[in-house]
Amino acid sequence: MPRTKAKTKTGRDEPSLRRLLRLPVGEPVDLSAYDAAGTPGGPAGKQAGLAAIATLAPRLAELQERLYAASTAGDRRRLLLVLQGMDTSGKGGTVKHVIGHFNPSGCRVRAFKAPTEEEAAHPFLWRVARALPEPGEIGIFDRSHYEDVLIARVRELVPRTEIENRYGEIAGFEKSLADGGVTVVKVFLHLSYEEQRARLLRRLDDPEKHWKFNAGDIEERALWPAYQEAYEIALRRCATDRTPWYLVPADRKWYRNWAISRLLLEHLEDLDPRYPKGDFDVAECRARLLAS
Repeated sequence: MPRTKAKTKTGRDEPSLRRLLRLPVGEPVDLSAYDAAGTPGGPAGKQAGLAAIATLAPRLAELQERLYAASTAGDRRRLLLVLQGMDTSGKGGTVKHVIGHFNPSGCRVRAFKAPTEEEAAHPFLWRVARALPEPGEIGIFDRSHYEDVLIARVRELVPRTEIENRYGEIAGFEKSLADGGVTVVKVFLHLSYEEQRARLLRRLDDPEKHWKFNAGDIEERALWPAYQEAYEIALRRCATDRTPWYLVPADRKWYRNWAISRLLLEHLEDLDPRYPKGDFDVAECRARLLAS
Protein backbone atom coordinates (compact mmCIF):
# COMPACT_ATOMS: atom_id res chain seq x y z
CA MET A 1 0.00 0.00 0.00
CA PRO A 2 1.48 3.43 -0.91
CA ARG A 3 2.65 5.79 1.77
CA THR A 4 2.03 9.48 2.09
CA LYS A 5 4.26 11.84 4.00
CA ALA A 6 3.26 14.07 6.86
CA LYS A 7 5.27 16.75 8.64
CA THR A 8 5.79 16.17 12.35
CA LYS A 9 6.18 18.95 14.92
CA THR A 10 9.93 18.83 14.31
CA GLY A 11 9.44 19.24 10.54
CA ARG A 12 10.62 15.67 9.82
CA ASP A 13 8.75 13.66 7.19
CA GLU A 14 7.06 10.48 8.43
CA PRO A 15 4.73 8.02 6.70
CA SER A 16 1.06 8.59 7.40
CA LEU A 17 -0.14 5.61 9.38
CA ARG A 18 -3.67 6.38 8.28
CA ARG A 19 -2.74 5.60 4.70
CA LEU A 20 -1.03 2.35 5.74
CA LEU A 21 -3.86 1.04 7.91
CA ARG A 22 -6.95 2.40 6.17
CA LEU A 23 -9.08 -0.28 4.54
CA PRO A 24 -10.11 0.44 0.94
CA VAL A 25 -13.54 2.07 0.83
CA GLY A 26 -16.21 0.26 -1.13
CA GLU A 27 -14.13 -2.85 -1.78
CA PRO A 28 -14.59 -6.39 -0.41
CA VAL A 29 -12.60 -7.13 2.75
CA ASP A 30 -10.76 -10.43 3.24
CA LEU A 31 -9.43 -10.49 6.79
CA SER A 32 -7.36 -13.60 6.10
CA ALA A 33 -5.21 -11.46 3.80
CA TYR A 34 -3.96 -9.35 6.72
CA ASP A 35 -1.25 -10.47 9.14
CA ALA A 36 -2.54 -10.11 12.70
CA ALA A 37 1.06 -10.18 13.97
CA GLY A 38 2.28 -7.58 11.49
CA THR A 39 3.73 -4.19 12.42
CA PRO A 40 3.10 -1.99 9.36
CA GLY A 41 4.86 1.35 9.67
CA GLY A 42 5.82 0.55 13.26
CA PRO A 43 9.04 0.88 15.25
CA ALA A 44 11.67 -1.85 15.01
CA GLY A 45 10.60 -4.10 17.88
CA LYS A 46 8.89 -3.97 21.24
CA GLN A 47 11.42 -1.84 23.12
CA ALA A 48 11.52 0.75 20.36
CA GLY A 49 7.72 0.68 20.28
CA LEU A 50 7.40 1.31 24.00
CA ALA A 51 9.89 4.17 23.75
CA ALA A 52 7.93 5.65 20.84
CA ILE A 53 4.67 5.48 22.82
CA ALA A 54 6.33 7.35 25.67
CA THR A 55 7.44 10.03 23.21
CA LEU A 56 3.92 10.39 21.77
CA ALA A 57 2.24 10.73 25.16
CA PRO A 58 3.09 14.41 25.94
CA ARG A 59 2.00 15.57 22.49
CA LEU A 60 -1.28 13.65 22.75
CA ALA A 61 -1.94 15.19 26.16
CA GLU A 62 -1.19 18.68 24.82
CA LEU A 63 -3.54 18.30 21.88
CA GLN A 64 -6.31 16.95 24.08
CA GLU A 65 -5.96 19.93 26.39
CA ARG A 66 -6.08 22.31 23.42
CA LEU A 67 -9.21 20.59 22.08
CA TYR A 68 -10.90 20.89 25.46
CA ALA A 69 -9.79 24.50 25.90
CA ALA A 70 -11.03 25.45 22.43
CA SER A 71 -14.52 24.24 23.35
CA THR A 72 -14.75 26.94 26.03
CA ALA A 73 -14.62 29.50 23.20
CA GLY A 74 -17.34 27.83 21.16
CA ASP A 75 -15.35 25.30 19.13
CA ARG A 76 -17.74 22.35 18.83
CA ARG A 77 -15.27 19.82 17.42
CA ARG A 78 -14.67 16.53 19.18
CA LEU A 79 -13.19 13.09 18.47
CA LEU A 80 -14.77 9.65 18.75
CA LEU A 81 -12.60 6.52 18.83
CA VAL A 82 -14.56 3.38 17.95
CA LEU A 83 -12.87 0.12 18.98
CA GLN A 84 -14.13 -3.19 17.61
CA GLY A 85 -12.60 -6.64 17.64
CA MET A 86 -13.00 -10.17 18.88
CA ASP A 87 -12.81 -10.92 22.61
CA THR A 88 -9.26 -10.41 23.98
CA SER A 89 -8.27 -8.27 20.97
CA GLY A 90 -7.35 -5.46 23.34
CA LYS A 91 -10.19 -2.97 23.52
CA GLY A 92 -9.80 -2.63 27.28
CA GLY A 93 -6.02 -2.62 26.99
CA THR A 94 -6.22 0.26 24.54
CA VAL A 95 -8.35 2.25 26.95
CA LYS A 96 -5.83 1.59 29.73
CA HIS A 97 -2.57 2.12 27.86
CA VAL A 98 -3.50 4.69 25.22
CA ILE A 99 -6.40 6.69 26.60
CA GLY A 100 -4.52 6.73 29.91
CA HIS A 101 -2.34 9.45 28.39
CA PHE A 102 -5.29 11.84 28.43
CA ASN A 103 -6.90 13.87 31.19
CA PRO A 104 -9.91 11.76 32.30
CA SER A 105 -12.06 14.89 32.68
CA GLY A 106 -11.93 15.37 28.91
CA CYS A 107 -12.73 11.76 28.02
CA ARG A 108 -15.95 9.80 27.85
CA VAL A 109 -15.60 5.99 27.77
CA ARG A 110 -18.55 3.74 27.05
CA ALA A 111 -18.84 -0.01 26.43
CA PHE A 112 -22.01 -1.20 24.73
CA LYS A 113 -23.13 -4.62 25.89
CA ALA A 114 -26.52 -6.31 25.70
CA PRO A 115 -29.17 -3.55 25.69
CA THR A 116 -31.16 -2.91 28.82
CA GLU A 117 -34.93 -3.16 28.77
CA GLU A 118 -35.18 0.61 28.36
CA GLU A 119 -32.60 0.66 25.54
CA ALA A 120 -34.29 -2.22 23.72
CA ALA A 121 -37.50 -0.21 23.63
CA HIS A 122 -35.84 2.40 21.39
CA PRO A 123 -34.17 2.25 17.95
CA PHE A 124 -30.74 0.63 18.25
CA LEU A 125 -28.83 3.89 17.75
CA TRP A 126 -30.71 5.68 20.53
CA ARG A 127 -28.35 4.62 23.29
CA VAL A 128 -25.34 5.41 21.12
CA ALA A 129 -26.45 8.98 20.44
CA ARG A 130 -26.82 9.52 24.19
CA ALA A 131 -23.20 8.46 24.81
CA LEU A 132 -21.47 10.71 22.27
CA PRO A 133 -18.66 13.03 23.42
CA GLU A 134 -19.49 16.64 24.08
CA PRO A 135 -17.61 19.44 22.27
CA GLY A 136 -13.96 19.38 23.29
CA GLU A 137 -14.10 15.80 24.51
CA ILE A 138 -12.56 12.57 23.26
CA GLY A 139 -15.06 9.74 23.31
CA ILE A 140 -14.11 6.08 23.32
CA PHE A 141 -16.49 3.28 22.44
CA ASP A 142 -15.13 -0.01 23.81
CA ARG A 143 -17.53 -1.99 21.63
CA SER A 144 -20.07 0.15 19.85
CA HIS A 145 -23.13 0.35 17.64
CA TYR A 146 -21.44 -2.26 15.45
CA GLU A 147 -22.44 -4.93 17.95
CA ASP A 148 -25.90 -4.54 16.43
CA VAL A 149 -24.67 -5.90 13.09
CA LEU A 150 -22.08 -8.32 14.50
CA ILE A 151 -23.36 -10.47 17.36
CA ALA A 152 -26.90 -9.63 16.28
CA ARG A 153 -26.10 -11.13 12.87
CA VAL A 154 -24.11 -14.13 14.07
CA ARG A 155 -26.56 -15.05 16.82
CA GLU A 156 -29.60 -14.13 14.68
CA LEU A 157 -30.97 -11.89 17.42
CA VAL A 158 -33.02 -9.89 14.94
CA PRO A 159 -34.37 -10.68 11.45
CA ARG A 160 -31.81 -10.53 8.64
CA THR A 161 -33.85 -7.84 6.86
CA GLU A 162 -33.42 -5.60 9.88
CA ILE A 163 -29.67 -6.27 9.93
CA GLU A 164 -29.51 -5.21 6.29
CA ASN A 165 -31.28 -1.94 7.10
CA ARG A 166 -28.92 -1.25 9.97
CA TYR A 167 -25.86 -0.94 7.74
CA GLY A 168 -27.45 2.02 6.00
CA GLU A 169 -28.60 3.52 9.29
CA ILE A 170 -25.08 3.29 10.69
CA ALA A 171 -23.58 4.94 7.61
CA GLY A 172 -26.13 7.75 7.80
CA PHE A 173 -25.57 8.18 11.53
CA GLU A 174 -21.81 8.45 11.12
CA LYS A 175 -22.21 10.92 8.27
CA SER A 176 -24.31 13.11 10.56
CA LEU A 177 -21.56 12.93 13.18
CA ALA A 178 -18.91 14.00 10.68
CA ASP A 179 -21.15 16.82 9.45
CA GLY A 180 -21.61 17.94 13.06
CA GLY A 181 -17.90 18.30 13.85
CA VAL A 182 -17.15 14.82 15.19
CA THR A 183 -13.93 13.24 13.94
CA VAL A 184 -14.76 9.53 13.85
CA VAL A 185 -11.77 7.15 14.12
CA LYS A 186 -12.93 3.56 13.64
CA VAL A 187 -10.39 0.87 14.53
CA PHE A 188 -10.77 -2.85 13.93
CA LEU A 189 -8.37 -4.78 16.16
CA HIS A 190 -7.31 -7.73 13.99
CA LEU A 191 -6.53 -10.69 16.26
CA SER A 192 -5.57 -14.19 15.14
CA TYR A 193 -7.47 -17.30 16.22
CA GLU A 194 -4.29 -18.76 17.77
CA GLU A 195 -3.46 -15.61 19.75
CA GLN A 196 -6.96 -15.43 21.16
CA ARG A 197 -6.62 -18.99 22.48
CA ALA A 198 -3.27 -18.12 24.06
CA ARG A 199 -4.74 -15.08 25.81
CA LEU A 200 -7.74 -17.00 27.09
CA LEU A 201 -5.42 -19.71 28.43
CA ARG A 202 -3.35 -17.08 30.26
CA ARG A 203 -6.52 -15.84 31.92
CA LEU A 204 -7.35 -19.36 33.04
CA ASP A 205 -3.84 -19.92 34.37
CA ASP A 206 -3.86 -16.74 36.48
CA PRO A 207 -6.42 -16.67 39.33
CA GLU A 208 -6.22 -12.88 39.36
CA LYS A 209 -7.46 -12.87 35.75
CA HIS A 210 -10.39 -15.21 36.30
CA TRP A 211 -12.75 -12.26 36.63
CA LYS A 212 -11.98 -11.45 32.99
CA PHE A 213 -12.76 -14.96 31.77
CA ASN A 214 -16.19 -16.00 30.59
CA ALA A 215 -16.92 -19.63 29.77
CA GLY A 216 -19.11 -18.33 26.97
CA ASP A 217 -15.95 -17.14 25.19
CA ILE A 218 -15.24 -20.77 24.30
CA GLU A 219 -18.63 -21.06 22.63
CA GLU A 220 -18.04 -17.83 20.75
CA ARG A 221 -14.74 -19.21 19.41
CA ALA A 222 -16.71 -21.94 17.69
CA LEU A 223 -18.42 -19.18 15.72
CA TRP A 224 -15.14 -17.58 14.62
CA PRO A 225 -15.78 -17.98 10.86
CA ALA A 226 -19.24 -16.43 11.19
CA TYR A 227 -17.82 -13.48 13.13
CA GLN A 228 -15.07 -12.95 10.57
CA GLU A 229 -17.70 -12.85 7.83
CA ALA A 230 -19.85 -10.44 9.85
CA TYR A 231 -16.86 -8.13 10.34
CA GLU A 232 -15.93 -8.27 6.67
CA ILE A 233 -19.45 -7.20 5.71
CA ALA A 234 -19.57 -4.36 8.26
CA LEU A 235 -16.07 -3.14 7.35
CA ARG A 236 -17.09 -2.90 3.71
CA ARG A 237 -20.62 -1.55 4.01
CA CYS A 238 -20.03 1.02 6.76
CA ALA A 239 -16.92 2.76 5.43
CA THR A 240 -16.79 6.09 3.64
CA ASP A 241 -14.00 8.49 2.72
CA ARG A 242 -14.89 10.58 5.79
CA THR A 243 -15.43 7.63 8.15
CA PRO A 244 -13.06 4.88 6.99
CA TRP A 245 -12.02 1.80 8.95
CA TYR A 246 -8.45 1.30 10.11
CA LEU A 247 -7.24 -2.27 10.53
CA VAL A 248 -4.71 -2.52 13.37
CA PRO A 249 -2.92 -5.87 13.79
CA ALA A 250 -3.50 -6.79 17.43
CA ASP A 251 -1.41 -9.90 18.14
CA ARG A 252 1.42 -7.68 19.40
CA LYS A 253 0.08 -5.48 22.18
CA TRP A 254 2.91 -2.96 21.96
CA TYR A 255 2.22 -2.39 18.28
CA ARG A 256 -1.52 -2.08 18.88
CA ASN A 257 -0.93 0.62 21.49
CA TRP A 258 1.61 2.45 19.35
CA ALA A 259 -0.56 2.33 16.23
CA ILE A 260 -3.68 3.67 17.93
CA SER A 261 -1.66 6.37 19.67
CA ARG A 262 -0.23 7.37 16.32
CA LEU A 263 -3.63 7.33 14.60
CA LEU A 264 -5.06 9.59 17.29
CA LEU A 265 -2.08 11.92 17.03
CA GLU A 266 -2.46 12.27 13.26
CA HIS A 267 -6.16 13.07 13.57
CA LEU A 268 -5.67 15.54 16.42
CA GLU A 269 -2.85 17.29 14.56
CA ASP A 270 -5.15 17.66 11.58
CA LEU A 271 -7.74 19.27 13.83
CA ASP A 272 -5.01 21.57 15.18
CA PRO A 273 -7.11 22.95 18.06
CA ARG A 274 -5.89 26.25 19.50
CA TYR A 275 -5.97 27.72 22.97
CA PRO A 276 -8.53 30.55 23.02
CA LYS A 277 -7.28 34.08 23.56
CA GLY A 278 -8.09 35.74 26.85
CA ASP A 279 -10.76 38.43 26.83
CA PHE A 280 -9.03 40.52 29.50
CA ASP A 281 -6.14 42.96 29.78
CA VAL A 282 -3.16 40.81 30.78
CA ALA A 283 -0.96 43.73 31.88
CA GLU A 284 -3.73 45.28 33.96
CA CYS A 285 -4.53 41.98 35.66
CA ARG A 286 -0.84 41.36 36.36
CA ALA A 287 -0.48 44.77 37.95
CA ARG A 288 -3.55 44.25 40.14
CA LEU A 289 -2.35 40.82 41.21
CA LEU A 290 1.13 42.10 42.14
CA ALA A 291 -0.43 44.91 44.12
CA SER A 292 -2.72 42.63 46.07
